[in-house]
Amino acid sequence: MPETYRTQRGKARTQRPERNQVEMQLLSLDQLIDAEHRVRVIWQYVESLDLSELYRPIKATVDNVGRNPVDPQILFALWLFATIEGLSSARKLDELTKRDLPYMWICGGVSVNYHLLSDFRVDHGDLLDRILTDSITVLLRNDLITLETIGQDGMRVRASAGSGSFRTQDGLKKAHQVAKEHVDRLKENDQDPGENERRRVAAQKRAAREKLERIEAAQLEMEDMQEKYKKRGGGKAQRSEPRASTTDPEARRTKMGDGGTRPAMNVQFASDGDAKMIVGVDVTSQGSDNGLMKPMYDEVVDRYSVTPKEYLVDGGFTKNDDITHLEQQGTAVLAPLYGEKKQLDAGKDPYAARASESDEMAAHRARMGTPEAKERYQRRSAIAEFPNADCRNRNLTQFRVRGLIKAKAQTLWHVLAFNLLRMRNLYCPLREKSYLEVVMGS
Repeated sequence: MPETYRTQRGKARTQRPERNQVEMQLLSLDQLIDAEHRVRVIWQYVESLDLSELYRPIKATVDNVGRNPVDPQILFALWLFATIEGLSSARKLDELTKRDLPYMWICGGVSVNYHLLSDFRVDHGDLLDRILTDSITVLLRNDLITLETIGQDGMRVRASAGSGSFRTQDGLKKAHQVAKEHVDRLKENDQDPGENERRRVAAQKRAAREKLERIEAAQLEMEDMQEKYKKRGGGKAQRSEPRASTTDPEARRTKMGDGGTRPAMNVQFASDGDAKMIVGVDVTSQGSDNGLMKPMYDEVVDRYSVTPKEYLVDGGFTKNDDITHLEQQGTAVLAPLYGEKKQLDAGKDPYAARASESDEMAAHRARMGTPEAKERYQRRSAIAEFPNADCRNRNLTQFRVRGLIKAKAQTLWHVLAFNLLRMRNLYCPLREKSYLEVVMGS
């Protein structure tokens, strides 16, 4: 014991750690996890899901040889629990499966690695989307939610791309030429590097090939941006030339909530007004929300065969064509009118019909001039912004994957995690069950 500690302690008696004592503890992993720990709920929920499509590709069967792979339920439960815990790193999750009791309990002695975890997170977006649909459909069938009121909102999530990766059309041509020459040089070197160097050379070739593919994808994205650039400019000079990222071609430089501009993607959530659960999700490259109401509305209607009575959005979604479409389908749009305050201050009537607008748009204007509509619109933030805030609190602030498809898969993990916690907290007194128990028992 250090003399300094003896001096500090004086005559005080304290409990000191004893690390050399040999003990025999006969405990199972199950005994180390509290009976009410939420990891048990996660596992029960995963066991209730239909994951048969994850088992079909497995070649190791009772009639065939081969090494047993990791059970998909383990991987699913690991990512769902990790998302609830605010963890998004596959490497960190790999570490926790070796030293953190809840993650060790999920694995039950089965070894996983971060490559397997990273691939599983993004390879099953369609399955995650189906699970979302199935869970909401069960609640609809049991009259626990109605989808009569829907709120939609978007949030910008930082992309997995650096600001310096954005290049102009000429810059992409030069980068493509350099990358192509590098790939060709590696191909020309056909000499056997030897066993020790083989993996390193293979990794170099793979990295060079993937870089070239990303640059080619960025050039395709540039062609699309050039078309929009010309339409938006109308032949006039613009303040800046379009740029595409060579790291994540589908990312866009977007104005964020703090006023800065960074590479990001636009995550869209549609939420039920009563249960405040996410019922629709999308990830786009578009920097603004303008024009994104109609696609999300159509997705919700097609997904659940239900026409909402009211649809609540903020001013960023108020595109006349979208409002007209929803009104024609029988859904009342509740959203602030463009320039409403300025028109009122100028003594003009923003609620009067415009000759150039559709009848549906006129009805929307008239509705938003009534106290009843303004009062109902006050629910928007509680419905639409609540899921956004919760997902941000669980670390949906930057994507760790690239491309819209993979970004949507990562977002869907957050959606399922958010809805699971909501279903666990919502209770049905008639059935004397939580919403989650109803879904698991279906």
